[in-house]
Amino acid sequence: MSNIFDALQRAESENAGAESPPFSLATELLQVAEQKIRVSALNVEQLGTEERPTVDSLGSNAPAAAPAEDVEREDLEHEDLEHEDLERCPVLPVSIREEGRLVSVGKEGSLGAEKFRFLAVRLHQLRQSRPLKKILITSTIPQEGKSTVATNLACTLARRRAQKTLLLEGDLRRPSLAAQFGFGKIPGLCEWLSGQAGTINIYRLEGLGLWILPAGAAPQNPLELMQSGKLSALMKQLETWFDWIVIDSPPVLPLADASLWSRVADGVLLVTRKDTTERQQLQRGLAAIEKSKLIGALVNSSANAAHSDYYERYNSSSANQTKQ
Repeated sequence: MSNIFDALQRAESENAGAESPPFSLATELLQVAEQKIRVSALNVEQLGTEERPTVDSLGSNAPAAAPAEDVEREDLEHEDLEHEDLERCPVLPVSIREEGRLVSVGKEGSLGAEKFRFLAVRLHQLRQSRPLKKILITSTIPQEGKSTVATNLACTLARRRAQKTLLLEGDLRRPSLAAQFGFGKIPGLCEWLSGQAGTINIYRLEGLGLWILPAGAAPQNPLELMQSGKLSALMKQLETWFDWIVIDSPPVLPLADASLWSRVADGVLLVTRKDTTERQQLQRGLAAIEKSKLIGALVNSSANAAHSDYYERYNSSSANQTKQ
């Protein structure tokens, strides 16, 4: 897969002129990683649908989940939530701050919203050649914008009302989605994994056509909860209910949480930030992700004023022609 935001990267190079900015080193690493991804993708295709790698064969350094899936599947079978009942999930009112970064809602005419629409199109294209329903959004370190990317992507995918989209908050250590959408503390994934809740706490966001499974109250032992054996069974059940599942994951460094999420995901998008992500961090982050699952990388906070002005002028001109 080519770099998803290649237009932004080209703009970055044009602005740099003859000098080579520090972030160009990260770009070179991404290009090398993409070449390895193409080779891995060919190997995965040759395996066929009946010989896909099992969880234990992915080569992750994270501890394997406990073999309690059969027991937990029995619990899932007693859930009263069915695919056709998703419309009856509790509805949460949404209050998005104007200064927030959720450009896919309320700022659909912006350049940022257009980039997320382009990302959604690329994911639809990829799904024609490989299984791709559960998408993990992660980064190398905190503060690179992974949660912002996850929420904007989920909102964009949810615009296709015929396809149901779930935003799953997988960062159990530092939940942030409640603040982004403006709802308070509510039970979520942690309560279900710990057995405090008898049903899966899925909610529908008012007016967005999007479902959300929040993290809930941050636990003291998030890694133990994820290794309980219930997570794998849960993801298999969610896969039967939703067409897209966007997982907001913790960073890959230095915790093992993202490795566990990667085991249950179909593909991984790595978020980097211009002038923030260092070469060594990016290199370690790429090494921590299973190459057959790395479907692309995003360069966050990379914008070109000239391109932005052009898009705004083009968008305004199109709107005026429509009114006439």
